[in-house]
Amino acid sequence: MTAPENGSGTPSGSTPGATVATDVRLDGPWTHRDVAANGARFHIAEMGDGPLVLLLHGFPQFWWTWRHQLPALAEAGYRAVAMDLRGVGGSDRTPRGYDPANLALDITGVVRSLGEPDAALVGHDLGGYLAWTAAVMRPKLVRRLAVSSMPHPRRWRSAMLSDFSQSRAGSYIWGFQRPWLPERQLVADDGALVGDLIRGWSGPQPPDDKTVDIYRRAMTIPSTAHCSIEPYRWMVRSMARPDGIQFNRRMKRPVRVPTLQLHGSLDPAMRTRSTAGSAEYVEAPYRWRLFDGLGHFPHEEDPVAFSTELINWLKDPEPDR
Repeated sequence: MTAPENGSGTPSGSTPGATVATDVRLDGPWTHRDVAANGARFHIAEMGDGPLVLLLHGFPQFWWTWRHQLPALAEAGYRAVAMDLRGVGGSDRTPRGYDPANLALDITGVVRSLGEPDAALVGHDLGGYLAWTAAVMRPKLVRRLAVSSMPHPRRWRSAMLSDFSQSRAGSYIWGFQRPWLPERQLVADDGALVGDLIRGWSGPQPPDDKTVDIYRRAMTIPSTAHCSIEPYRWMVRSMARPDGIQFNRRMKRPVRVPTLQLHGSLDPAMRTRSTAGSAEYVEAPYRWRLFDGLGHFPHEEDPVAFSTELINWLKDPEPDR
C-alpha cells in the first residue's frame, strides 16, 4: 500500500530528515534520542532520574509543549520524558496506525523500551485522550494518570454527539473529515492556522510569538499535517463502524489508577462541562483541578501553577484527599 501524502506530495512513511533535526530537536537541559516501540521509531526528550513520568502532547503541538515541566519534574526527583506521538515532531510518519488503540500501544511500548516497569502518564488534548486509553488497555504499565484539557473518550464522544455547544466548540474536528483540504490549510502560509488555533484557544496569557512560530514550523515538516489529522478522522468516522463501536465498549472498563484532571476555566475548545463528567469512569482516587483564567494550554499559559499542582499530586501518598 502506498503511503499517504500531505499537501506537498511527500509520502507520510518517509523518514524525517534535516528539517526535523533543525525544527524539533530544540536545545535545552534535556537530552534527545530515539527509541523503538510498536513497530516504529519515536523521538523523546528526557531529563532527570527517578520514577518515570511520560508526557504526551496534543494538537497542534509536539514534545516541546512540555519544556517547562521537564526541568520541574527532574528537579522534583522524577525521570521526565516527553515523546513525540506517531507522525509528529521527530517520530516516524507511518502510512497507518493512527487509531487510539494503536497509538496507546505506542505509548506503553515506549515505557517498556525505556526499561521501566510503569509510568505516570501526563497527557494534554489528544495526548490526554491516548493516556485515558492506555490506562484502560495496559493498566499494569500505568502508575498514575494526569489528563489536561480532554475528557474520557466515552465522555468526549457523548459530548460531541449530544451537546450542541461542545459540538460547535469542536467544529475543527468535524472540518478535519474533509479529504486533503485540512492538510493544505494547516501548512498554508508557513502554518499560519496553527498560530491562529493556539492563540484562539489560549486564555489571556497565550504563548509568545517565538513559541508559536516554532509550532508553525513543526507543522510544515512534510506529512506532519496529514498524520496529525488522522487520529481525529478515525475518532469521527469510526463512530458507526464495528472498530469504533468495539473501542467505545472497551473504554467502559474503569480506570483503576489515581487520576488527576486539570482544566482551564476559559478553554474554548473543550468545555468545562464536557470534561468534568469523566469522573464516572474512574474507580480510584480522583482529583479535579480547575485553573481559573486559563485556556486550553494551562501547562504553557501558567507553567508554574500547572507544574506545582502536578508535582504535589505525584508526591501525595493519599491522592484522594
